[in-house]
Amino acid sequence: MRTAKICLAGAAAAAMVGFLAAPAAAAPTDDTTVTFEVEAGTLDIVAPATADLGGGPPGGVITAQLGTVTVTDSRGDADASWVASVTATVFQTGGGTPAETVLPEEIDYWSGPATATTGTGTFTPGQLTAGDAAPLSSVTPLTAFTHTGGTGGNTASWNPTLDVNVPLDSIAGIYTGTVTHSVA
Repeated sequence: MRTAKICLAGAAAAAMVGFLAAPAAAAPTDDTTVTFEVEAGTLDIVAPATADLGGGPPGGVITAQLGTVTVTDSRGDADASWVASVTATVFQTGGGTPAETVLPEEIDYWSGPATATTGTGTFTPGQLTAGDAAPLSSVTPLTAFTHTGGTGGNTASWNPTLDVNVPLDSIAGIYTGTVTHSVA
């Protein structure tokens, strides 16, 4: 009987220890610290590779849109301002010496309003209307579009118009030159 009492006491003690040593309750939440990096991108401009403005007689004006120009700013700057500018080369035709030319100053440019924008800040056309058109230059860049303020990324697109003031002494032919858009 003594053995039964010891076994019974041992079993009771073991049960009590098991009750007192029960596992702790699980935490209802836990945190993970997460990091990531927003990388600085680039400031880019894309313009049509080619454009055919049509034709017109000497002393006339050839007016046509160039095609969509787009600035994409993915620099991720606190101040996402930029200025897009435009210049042109001399336009030439014929193989004679000297070649027949139309100077960039005889070609007026006007950006017109934005056709699309994204991001914050103020988007401003360099020349909103035909009445604001200004002559191109091979030396002095003409402001085509600007973006001021805002943060992070943004885009702006516009479809500029060129007015070629064909000199009265121009000879017939296809004139070729380059209009260059840049952004900084």
